[in-house]
Amino acid sequence: MSGFDHEPERAWDEYDWERFLQQQDQKTEKYMELLERYLDDPQRDQIIAREMGWSQLLESKDWSAEVDSLLDENAGEEDEADMNEGAAAPDTFEDHSLYRAAFALTIWIDRLFDQNSALQNEPAAVKLATHSALASAKLAAALSDDGVDEIGMTIAYLKRALKAITTAMDAAAQLVGDKLITTEQYAVVQQRLFQVRDGIITLMGEYRGEWRRRFGSR
Repeated sequence: MSGFDHEPERAWDEYDWERFLQQQDQKTEKYMELLERYLDDPQRDQIIAREMGWSQLLESKDWSAEVDSLLDENAGEEDEADMNEGAAAPDTFEDHSLYRAAFALTIWIDRLFDQNSALQNEPAAVKLATHSALASAKLAAALSDDGVDEIGMTIAYLKRALKAITTAMDAAAQLVGDKLITTEQYAVVQQRLFQVRDGIITLMGEYRGEWRRRFGSR
């Protein structure tokens, strides 16, 4: 968090954390774009370090730690494999009913793909699967702090989970509209998506209430 300016001795709220997380996302996206562009360049490391503004790393010629730190900051957030990695602290989120509902949703979608392998080539189906898994990953991040020491961070992750679920809902509607899934299948996935969505909204309200109780209005 050293690259994000904020008032000292003031607890970060959800908006502070959202700005910070957006900054980290942007840095990671830029790094991955540069890595893909200069992958075969013998001066790849120096070029990327210069483009990223890592002047101190250009001087030392050893910037693997910075790269690892940047990527690790966002690991576990953007895909289903990362979601499984979040199990490092199972007591903090795996037993939460909301996380279980989100995880059950991803399992149901996996089985849907098994029943109809053609869905794996459908953009809307891929969007449904990836954003449902993304929501689980965001929930794992949000629920991983038992002591809610960073309430603002928790709310920021919940907002991201909500956005992912909303995207998944749009994808499911597109699938049934294009008759790529049956109305029965849509009814099931819609119910599961709404269950997760409503749970996120409820939890966000609870954490916002706790924020106001602790810190008052900004």
